[in-house]
Amino acid sequence: MRKIGCMLLSLIMILNVFLVTAFAKPEWPKDTGVLSEAGIVMDMDSGTVIFAQDIHTLRIPASITKLLTALVVIENTEDLDAQVTFSRDAVYNVESGSGNKFSLDEGDTMSVRECLDVMVLQSSNQAANALAEYVAGSRSAFVDMMNEKVKEIGCVDGSRFANPSGLNDDSQRVSAYDMALIARAVFQNPLALEISSTKRASIPATAHYPEGASFSIEHQLVQNNENPDSEYYFPSAKAGKTGWTSQAGQTLVTYAERDGRRLVAVTLRSTEKTHYSDTMTILEFAFSRFKNVSIPDNEVDYVTGTTPVLTGEETYQPSELTYDASAVITLPLDAQFTDAEKSLATDLPENHPEGAVARLNYSYNDREIGSAWLISTRPKAVDTAATPGEIPEKDGSQDGSESHKGGGFLGGFKFHISGTLILAAGILAAAGILCTAGTIVFRKRRQAEQERLRELRQKRRQRLADIGFTEEEFERIVEERRRQREENF
Repeated sequence: MRKIGCMLLSLIMILNVFLVTAFAKPEWPKDTGVLSEAGIVMDMDSGTVIFAQDIHTLRIPASITKLLTALVVIENTEDLDAQVTFSRDAVYNVESGSGNKFSLDEGDTMSVRECLDVMVLQSSNQAANALAEYVAGSRSAFVDMMNEKVKEIGCVDGSRFANPSGLNDDSQRVSAYDMALIARAVFQNPLALEISSTKRASIPATAHYPEGASFSIEHQLVQNNENPDSEYYFPSAKAGKTGWTSQAGQTLVTYAERDGRRLVAVTLRSTEKTHYSDTMTILEFAFSRFKNVSIPDNEVDYVTGTTPVLTGEETYQPSELTYDASAVITLPLDAQFTDAEKSLATDLPENHPEGAVARLNYSYNDREIGSAWLISTRPKAVDTAATPGEIPEKDGSQDGSESHKGGGFLGGFKFHISGTLILAAGILAAAGILCTAGTIVFRKRRQAEQERLRELRQKRRQRLADIGFTEEEFERIVEERRRQREENF
């Protein structure tokens, strides 16, 4: 009998392991890589690092530096039609062998926009130098502005720039992670995104090109995103910048869009010209294996119930708070919103959105996957708060999960039948449980999620009523502020 009991207990343990394993969080997919020395994919909207390979080591950036140069120029120039005159230093004080594709010369003039086009699309070092002198008075002063911008963006790996062009310099280094942060800031700027996605542009007459010249973007994934016959065909690639020096190898930054998701990919130091294939591999991995989930559509903590949020000397009731409407987290495709862990931060940075009183930070297996600002809806803040959140209703149910605990089913009973029958009954019972457990648990999860969404919708309606809004009025205000925020980028 003792042997039979042990066998039954083993079956129960197997069942428990099955239940725990079946409903554990999915692992973060990592089954890909790049032949470049470093590579990263970052979600533009959540900031999540989806793919990472040696992303914190400092390397030579080469001409992807010009993306940062373009951003600093755009942010510090009011008139894109203003004329830039090329100085002798801008034209000739460059690394030997770095080239001058359009034979630009001292005294040539172009508009700021034309300089940006030739710098980003054709990687003109001379245009980078001329823009730096135009904006800051000197290249060294402009480099100071670049490094200040790096700090403002929040780079963490000690990345530093020494010139606006990306030509070799012993002190010029960037990590893949920092470059992804820089690229994210660049592509959030509408003009910088427009320039780096332009396929063809032109320059006016110059000393050596009296009829001007036209040119195409060097980034092959962007150039060929509508050409299915090209080996570089990747329709999601929308913008980016190439880089190369003898010391840096090939470097590449790419912005991609698909089904409402926006990603940025960076590869550093490809020595075998794998930068394009590497980029296509990791972008496809990120698009196909991950998803973005709306925080306002799924989160109910802090904006419902009766527990107030304390921030310094202020106390906010749940009815006075809402989430940033655009906030998302990034998850593996088979994970649920409720798999994410969260923490509330009330010590906010100086550059927080107006009206924000706290921030909810999300993680997944110790990986940061996104955040949402808690926005005050108090009457004084309604007209100035930065993009109040909304929780739109949806048909159907969202993915969710509940906590389940497997347990043994042996109670205290007496063995009054033969050991053979007990063993047979135990095996049959365990097999039956294994066959039906998944169905039962999934049914409970679905029912619980449907109930959660019904409660969410009802609380949203009540919260809007408490602050004096109809759903139509609130959605109109959110849409207006979304457009204002895009215009201010």
